[in-house]
Amino acid sequence: MPNRLAQETSPYLRQHAENPVDWYPWGDEAFTRARAEDKAVLLSVGYSACHWCHVMAHESFEHPETAEVMNSLFVNIKVDREERPDVDDIYMNAVQAMTGHGGWPMTVFLLPDGRPFWGGTYFPREPRYGMPSFMQVLHAIHDAYANRRAEVEQAASSLTHALDNSLLDVGTSADDLNTALLDRAASKLLSGFDRINGGFGGAPKFPQPMNLAFLLAHHARTGDADALNAVTHTLRKMARGGMYDQIGGGFARYSVDEKWLVPHFEKMLYDNAQLSRLYLHAWQVTGDRFFRVIAEETYDYILREMTAPEGGFYSATDADSEGEEGKFFVWTIAEVESLLSADDARVAVTYFGMTESGNFEGKNILNIPREPADVAAELGLSVDDLAAAVERITHTLYAARSHRVHPGLDDKILTAWNGLMLGSLAEAARVLNRDDYRIAAIRAGEFLTSTMVEHTADGPRLLRTYNHGRAKLNGVLEDYACLAEGLLDLYMTTFDTTAFDLARALTDRALTHFRAGDGGFFDVSDDHEPLIVRPRSLQDNAVPSGSGKLCRVLALMSAYTGDARDDDAARAALRLLVSGMSEYPQAFGESLGAVELLAGGVIELALVGPLDSPALRDLAAEAWSAYRPNLIAAYAPQDAPPDHSIPLLAGRVQRDGQPTAYVCRKFTCKLPVTEPAALRAQLDSAG
Repeated sequence: MPNRLAQETSPYLRQHAENPVDWYPWGDEAFTRARAEDKAVLLSVGYSACHWCHVMAHESFEHPETAEVMNSLFVNIKVDREERPDVDDIYMNAVQAMTGHGGWPMTVFLLPDGRPFWGGTYFPREPRYGMPSFMQVLHAIHDAYANRRAEVEQAASSLTHALDNSLLDVGTSADDLNTALLDRAASKLLSGFDRINGGFGGAPKFPQPMNLAFLLAHHARTGDADALNAVTHTLRKMARGGMYDQIGGGFARYSVDEKWLVPHFEKMLYDNAQLSRLYLHAWQVTGDRFFRVIAEETYDYILREMTAPEGGFYSATDADSEGEEGKFFVWTIAEVESLLSADDARVAVTYFGMTESGNFEGKNILNIPREPADVAAELGLSVDDLAAAVERITHTLYAARSHRVHPGLDDKILTAWNGLMLGSLAEAARVLNRDDYRIAAIRAGEFLTSTMVEHTADGPRLLRTYNHGRAKLNGVLEDYACLAEGLLDLYMTTFDTTAFDLARALTDRALTHFRAGDGGFFDVSDDHEPLIVRPRSLQDNAVPSGSGKLCRVLALMSAYTGDARDDDAARAALRLLVSGMSEYPQAFGESLGAVELLAGGVIELALVGPLDSPALRDLAAEAWSAYRPNLIAAYAPQDAPPDHSIPLLAGRVQRDGQPTAYVCRKFTCKLPVTEPAALRAQLDSAG
């Protein structure tokens, strides 16, 4: 008989609906029962694409004897960390404080009031790997709770006090948010760059898109060739490795080796949202078509496989299918030869580095280990003929792969992750002039604004997650920040002021309800449900820090509105992080990007004229033709009144009846222009 999780919208929670464990979702019902029965709470946190979460579920949560002990001794709560990043953050900090490390699945034992007193990550069903069995842990924790309550209470009090204090200890600095800070941070980041394989550090390797984006912006400001090389070399190595799906497009979450060859095969929306944008920007900077192709293949993958009928974007696909990690993605030479002509099979084996013994458990993860020109020469083909053959091969293999059992799909729609994807797709639409991307971005924006926004007397309130027709859970800071940024990008693509107005309202609400007394930001609003502490995540993880992202949005919004409040708020929050950004820049890429905007100044572009005018379209196309990370744009279809709702447009008029562009930066405006070449010159000199 299904347990309570059968009623949840999270695929991860529903995966546990048939467990014999008497699971509760996070909420008052579970804690009320724990208090009534004086039982400790067992909190298990994971996510649908987590391999070891599946292992522990199979070993323990599906095991009747283990479930019987769990049900007898504890009140059991299961949480999807992607739905509840606030809960995950609090208790992950607790586990890290207790054990020195963290990860998922996370297993934490709580008092009935929610305070943690012991925790860990994965526990095996039988003792191994130097760890006790999960059953041993259950009995030991119950014994401590039942017979040494005073010690348990003291441990919980001390740990909760430490968590509360750590959230307040963000530091202060008199240092200004200047280019010297940015140059120091870039230098420190580059000192850890792997000049052979790309990326930073050793295995396992994560893409770190926030840090790469910061380095690309640093190059745009300084011309630092080393920063540009770090970005382009990393992007090239990732896209030619097994990290990238050579057949279907899109990136896996991370590589288990330093060469980007063997991925952990799960694909996450947040990675592909950020990486697609990075490859788009790399193409703008270098003109190298390779980067554009990878960007477009990634966008096409998202539209083809990760877009819901409603218009939003799904969260992830699993690493496993048929119980085997990576089975969906790997190939043998015999399989390839059975599907392709002899000539194309020879190309595939050579181009994708295939061997009879394989590079992953006897099979081949497709990658591109050699330069295409060298492969073409070996095969006696021109580079163009090789490219045509590879295109035929990938189409054939994709069609064949589509008949395999697919990895599980996490089809929940998360506001923050969708905001990231919306912004990336909207920018790609205007940069590449792709109508399909524009239509998809508009549909996503319409879905998010109609479904994930509750309109209240206090302004728009965001919901966190949607699935099966239900949107629920309070939005957290990253939801407000990422969606506001995505809406600003949508506005710059469509010039629909509805998107701008909502972005502004979301920013206002974030300032009102998430701000801390020291000028920083909490992860949850002041009217959020009570938690043992109010979480505050200032560093980037796989997704950008909500605080750093909001500071970036505030810098952009201040340029649109001229409101010093937004600029002041961004600076106040970022000044708290100066020490961290200087010493540990790898954890603060998003915040460093916000400092770039503030230190370098936003370039403001106002366009005036009929939107269907070819001359207006030419001016807009010129604006987006180059990588300008600090450029914003606003649009008025006709001469704008002095009290225009977007102050950047106030008083802007067409010159001599022609569509006209105005460029401003740091309180200084250039003469209005009507020709794309003149606009280019002004933008280049302003940047």
